[in-house]
Amino acid sequence: MSPTRNGSISSPSRPGMSNRRPDPEAQAEAVRRGDACGFARLLGMEVTEVTDGCVRVAMQAEGMENAYGTVHGGAIFALADHAFGIAANLEGVDQIAISAHIHYFSPPTTSALEAVARRVSETEKTSVYAVDVYSGDRLVAAFEGIGFKTGFLPRRV
Repeated sequence: MSPTRNGSISSPSRPGMSNRRPDPEAQAEAVRRGDACGFARLLGMEVTEVTDGCVRVAMQAEGMENAYGTVHGGAIFALADHAFGIAANLEGVDQIAISAHIHYFSPPTTSALEAVARRVSETEKTSVYAVDVYSGDRLVAAFEGIGFKTGFLPRRV
C-alpha cells in the first residue's frame, strides 16, 4: 500500500517489519523527549498526532525565509528530521540517525508546514522512515531517514 496524505501507512506485517504492538508509554516518552528538544522549541515545532507508526509535526515558518523570500530549506529539513526522530523512537528502542536526505519539490505556499513521518522498512538493527512535508495540501518535500537501533539501553531521564 502507498502512504496517503492522511498519513495512513502500509501494514507493519510485511517482511522485515516489526509486529510489536504500540506501547503507549513508549509513545508518550518519545513525544515528551521530542517536546523537550530545545531546537524544536526554538523553531516552534509541535507534535499534533501520534498513531501506530505515524507522527505528525507542525511548524509555523514565519520569519524563516531565505534571501529569496521563501521558507529556508534548512527549516523544512529540520521539521522533517524532527518528525523522523520522534517516529523512530516510538517503540521504546533508542535510535540515532545514520543517514538523512531530502528532495525539495516546490516552495511552501503558506507559512504553516506539516511533516508526516512513517516507517517503511525495519531490520533488527536499522529502520527507514519516509517523511512528507506539506504546505496546506501541497507536497513541498520528501525526506528519508535511516535510524540505527542502539539497543534496549536504560532510558535517559
